[in-house]
Amino acid sequence: MNARRRLATAAVLAATVVLAGCSTGSGSTAGATAAPPSAASPSGTTAATPSPAAGVDGLPGMPPVTDAHNVYADAGANMLSDAAKAAKPLVYVPHTKSGEVRVIDPTTFATVGTYRLGGELQHVVPSWDMRTLYATDDTTNKVVPFDPVTGKPGAAIPVQDPYNMYATPDGTSAISVAEAQKRLVFYDPHTWKQQGELATPDCAGIDHADFTPDGRTAVFTCEFAGRVAVVDIEHRSLVRMVDMPKRNRHMGPQDIKLAPDGSVFYIADSDQNGVWVLDGAATHVVREIPTGPGAHGLYLSRDATRLFVTNRHEGSVSVLDAYTGAPITKWMIPGGGSPDMGNVSADGSQLWLSGRYNRAVYVLSTTDGSLIKKIDVGDGPHGLCVWPQPGRYSLGHTGITR
Repeated sequence: MNARRRLATAAVLAATVVLAGCSTGSGSTAGATAAPPSAASPSGTTAATPSPAAGVDGLPGMPPVTDAHNVYADAGANMLSDAAKAAKPLVYVPHTKSGEVRVIDPTTFATVGTYRLGGELQHVVPSWDMRTLYATDDTTNKVVPFDPVTGKPGAAIPVQDPYNMYATPDGTSAISVAEAQKRLVFYDPHTWKQQGELATPDCAGIDHADFTPDGRTAVFTCEFAGRVAVVDIEHRSLVRMVDMPKRNRHMGPQDIKLAPDGSVFYIADSDQNGVWVLDGAATHVVREIPTGPGAHGLYLSRDATRLFVTNRHEGSVSVLDAYTGAPITKWMIPGGGSPDMGNVSADGSQLWLSGRYNRAVYVLSTTDGSLIKKIDVGDGPHGLCVWPQPGRYSLGHTGITR
């Protein structure tokens, strides 16, 4: 680790601890919850319990941070937990228009299942313990569980306005991101009994999130308000709102990703055609990185050295240095397209993306960006989930794992 990165890491870890300590406890109170299951050790690691990285005062119950320079160190190529190893390798594609989830075999690229669940299906989200996948539907207020061992759906579960869904880093709550209702709704992930909620009235279009290295703070983007909401996870309280330097109330901040060393958050802004850089303590925007029209989704390479930015209106993917944000290259999808949401394969060799407005799924090589396969799917493919994913636990969305 060079000196600049060591200093950046130390600064953000200290700042996140201070931020958590200064937050108020005015949010909704939590109900009793079951203790989260233990996170299984990924293959290739030692059986001994890792020691927390120096200086990281993690959220109680959260698996320890093992590498302060790379919070994704336990989600490297093929580092699968026991639960993930049991899963059948499949790609789940929810559709906002056709109301179906299509399941694709990543080896043959053939559709092996089509499940018409109704509503407006937004994302397929892995649970914290990585044992269940949930298709979220914010128009009929439900999530539909999929068994990753069989790839088949179960009975729908009532959940309020689940545009997106995340898990608290300690595994005690599932968070429904109720975009239309401008609030976060917390559920027991085992019983689906509501635990509480947090109103975010000034966060129109609340939709995507990521967490500080210590798991104590989350940053949620406000797509239709041009800002982000900073949330104290332990006390379920709103700490502050941070405005983007240029605000647009149509298609503003969308996906968000923490840099591997926790020094900054990257925030894709579709209207600004680039990425905002928010400081690691989530207090102010540091700078802007132009990428391309319709910057939308953010995904890390399996070794966490590169950040892939989907430019939905340009049909391209920008590749940035995950630590510095420096542009590396840009990949153009042959014939154009609308790359949106997805993830990297477990071995790190492929980037799978939904083509939101083109009834397609794109499979790109992470080596050179070449198009391996374009797969025809239904109308409105959105929050695509590649499963299994490496890591000890999932924070939600389409597979944020650490």
